[in-house]
Amino acid sequence: MRYKDNADPVITLTSGPVNAYADVLRGLSRTVLYDYDPAFQLFYENVVAKAQKAMRLSTRPVLLQGEPVMGLEAAAASLISSEDVVLNLASGVYGKGFGYWAKRYSPNLLEIETPYNESIDPQAVADMLKKHPEITVVSVCHHDTPSGTINPIDEIGAIVSAHGAYFIVDAVSSFGGMKTHPEDCKADLYVTGPNKCLGAPPGLTMMGVSDRAWARMKANPSAPRASVLSILDWENAWSHEKPFPFTPSVAEINGLDVALDLYLNEGPEAVWARHALTAKATRAGALAMGLSLWAASEKIASPTTTSICTPQGVDEAALRQAVRERYGVVFSSGRGETLGKLTRIGHMGPTAQPIYAVAALTALGGALNAMGQKLAVGRGIDAALAVIDADA
Repeated sequence: MRYKDNADPVITLTSGPVNAYADVLRGLSRTVLYDYDPAFQLFYENVVAKAQKAMRLSTRPVLLQGEPVMGLEAAAASLISSEDVVLNLASGVYGKGFGYWAKRYSPNLLEIETPYNESIDPQAVADMLKKHPEITVVSVCHHDTPSGTINPIDEIGAIVSAHGAYFIVDAVSSFGGMKTHPEDCKADLYVTGPNKCLGAPPGLTMMGVSDRAWARMKANPSAPRASVLSILDWENAWSHEKPFPFTPSVAEINGLDVALDLYLNEGPEAVWARHALTAKATRAGALAMGLSLWAASEKIASPTTTSICTPQGVDEAALRQAVRERYGVVFSSGRGETLGKLTRIGHMGPTAQPIYAVAALTALGGALNAMGQKLAVGRGIDAALAVIDADA
């Protein structure tokens, strides 16, 4: 055993939380200001403005003081009423999971569920809406991280908008790593956070809220108010002239400020390109060395997470342990129905750099061969480098 369990890993290549950018970590060490200090109130307003620019919103986003799972639950609690008919689109563990929250707030739940290595067909959504014109809310997970697959939310959003339903989008592990924005997909509530592709620690939710979603939540008597799950309480908190509902996570706001600067200064298109190249090189290398991708098609394979099928006869947990012990590299397991069936390699934020594809493939292939597999690791590395060099 080269790297013990109690030793920090050499490289963390998980699907989140990610190892934050060094500049973000330095940002977290800034002075923790009193939340009613005018300097902090002005600073907070400026951070929200940066988030608005990054998300390409025409309205102010909301920063909720909790990691995005809290934001997703808040979205369900705030927008869905007991009379709504909700259509949940489930192409993976997290997509399916949102349906449990939806069911808590409305007994009227319909679902389109696809195998977890595939994506939602927009035509199936159109057909369901035609069959059930009573549907008022549609929810979808853009990047279902436990599968590493992407749903076509812009196409789906256009269909939902034409129907007149409200659209809730989980973009937690896609925003910042690929071209996706709330208004592009006509989302009413668009939930993301800084702890994935923006390369910051977990602790905040960034949420795009449409004008009609604000009106809908205000008209919903069961929407949380005076609660940690309340979106309504934070509607005007962006303004330095308005009070916070409760103490914001000052250090996390400091870190988000730096993460947004890094994203905007590098240029979103450049950030998306390195995420895509890292994933493309990883996929090419995995296939060349004799492994299989979990996604049914590379067209729906995520640029922020590559999921690789566990070879027959291999214990996936033992594989990840071997990768860590031998090489000091950490990958993610599957979740729920994908647990034990695949290994996830994250390409998010600071690890969305092509050289990490080479490191990931070396560690994965080396550990599998040490477990008795016969993979052409060198061929995989050559394939990954060919993809990287072709982009130079």
